[in-house]
Amino acid sequence: MSTSLMTRILSALIVVLLSAPALAVTGNAPPATGWAARPIVMIVDPQGDLCTGTALAPDLVLTAAHCVTRPVRYEAKAFQTGAAIKVASVVRHPGFNFANYAASRATADVALVKLASPLPDIVVPASLAAARRVAVGDRITIAGFGVTAARTDLGLGVPRAATLVVTGKPGSLQIRLFDDATRNKRTGLGACVGDSGGPAFDGEGPLVIGVISWTTAAGDEDGCGGLTGITPLLNYRAWIIDAAKKLGVTVAP
Repeated sequence: MSTSLMTRILSALIVVLLSAPALAVTGNAPPATGWAARPIVMIVDPQGDLCTGTALAPDLVLTAAHCVTRPVRYEAKAFQTGAAIKVASVVRHPGFNFANYAASRATADVALVKLASPLPDIVVPASLAAARRVAVGDRITIAGFGVTAARTDLGLGVPRAATLVVTGKPGSLQIRLFDDATRNKRTGLGACVGDSGGPAFDGEGPLVIGVISWTTAAGDEDGCGGLTGITPLLNYRAWIIDAAKKLGVTVAP
């Protein structure tokens, strides 16, 4: 990553972290339906900040570690019913380093949220995707509850989904996605404020291959609709399965 791009991403992250809700799908993405909408839930705190998470079991949610760093009482909310469920415990990956995250360096931006009671039956848990390295040109579907325009509250809390394309040099620590129609040249589909922690689905089904970590505007400027940064689960699948087991939850390998 170039120094210029790192600086721009850091600036965008600071805007996200100090403003309202956490990284939503922008660029006029349609409301999510079917398999892309059923597993996702909102992660909210007493200040009203919002992230997205993916149910891996009725009482276990996968999200981004940077979404659950504060010592506050988080809740998971099912948009289909409005039911809010208290979070019993949060387990961040031990390799997550917030300073690295804030400095735009790749880190283990993955966390599990154990709920005090199960989500309503209308929330259908997703599964972990098979371990694989993605390639440039692969198509990945993201979903989340974020805003549809940067620096606004438009669309916040509405589930949306978009299929993006892998670009750059994807690796085991970071994947960059863009809208194939705009290719980071002008504003297109992508994650935005409120989508952090949301799923990156592999293929046409609820198979989670990564979580949403950061965004830029077109041309790597501050904002949304340019690049969407994903933390792939390739290095973290075993930890997710083991950590879930310690929480009393079975996640299929």
